[in-house]
Amino acid sequence: MLKQEVCTDQFSAEELETFRRDGFFVQRNLVPLEYVEQILHITNRDEAAHFGDIEYEADVQYPGAPQSFTDEGGRTIRRLRQAFSRDPVFARLVKETFILNRLRQLLGDQIVMPLAHHNCVMTKHPRYSSDTGWHRDTRYWSFSSSELINVWIALGSETEANGCLRLLPGSHKWELDAGQLDARRFFRDDVSQNQTLLETATTAELNAGDVVFFHARCFHSATRNYSDQTKYSAVFTFRSLDNPPMPGSRSAELPELLL
Repeated sequence: MLKQEVCTDQFSAEELETFRRDGFFVQRNLVPLEYVEQILHITNRDEAAHFGDIEYEADVQYPGAPQSFTDEGGRTIRRLRQAFSRDPVFARLVKETFILNRLRQLLGDQIVMPLAHHNCVMTKHPRYSSDTGWHRDTRYWSFSSSELINVWIALGSETEANGCLRLLPGSHKWELDAGQLDARRFFRDDVSQNQTLLETATTAELNAGDVVFFHARCFHSATRNYSDQTKYSAVFTFRSLDNPPMPGSRSAELPELLL
């Protein structure tokens, strides 16, 4: 279990070193609960109405998910996409200095938020949620470089029981052989050289307002939700101005926000 204490509106030198070594850092109590409450209100409203751009568990075909929309639980929501189109609270949040200053320490002074990736509220429901295997987000992103940062904001308790994030420290620096990944570029757990690496995994158990900053090349995973309560997380991605998406790629399909 990861434990870090909240500090100022930027990372300390020690915290920066931890991020650079591990590829992630957990900042406790960073987002005020007023933001959490507003986002949960919007999430509950749009979830009840199945409003807007939605990804369902049946869309991903991961272990534990219903196999089709006609199966029991087939319309279980996995994430509410395009959070920025749902309410101005999301734009206000990512421009707060307690987030933006930390991103500038990691990426440089000019920060851009792609709207094509993440930009969502993850909703992990009991019974019909799925297991997400070990992966890097860069497996399906196309930018000039892989230097992107994800910001994962807990909107409630995140534990091993309800499928919290698991991360592999230092994996943002790993250079892998093709055989260590499967056809969908998930990190294989049936390869002997991977099994030793998987033993280093750590869990990011969080409370509402805690934030995980993690490199887009850092391997992460999560189990399905084994509890009886839905888990909610807001997730966004950021890049530097000099790291544009590749023309014609999925990463270039939507506008971006210069912060």
